[in-house]
Amino acid sequence: MRDEPTQSDAGRSGGPQIRDALARLEQVVLDGLQHGHFRCTISSAIGKGNRRELVIEAGKSHKFTIPEDELPR
Repeated sequence: MRDEPTQSDAGRSGGPQIRDALARLEQVVLDGLQHGHFRCTISSAIGKGNRRELVIEAGKSHKFTIPEDELPR
């Protein structure tokens, strides 16, 4: 195994909302691991204009709206 962190190509090739969402998710997981236990829920739906609405719930809720044209292909 490698000791260096890896990033998915999706985060690098997607739009700014995807990068923000992935960064927030990474921080939620790291904070939870440091705390010792945590619960996290991730949900997604398609909203107006084919925008993806991503919600990360872990104590606080964080909502990201991702336009369809910013999704990685």
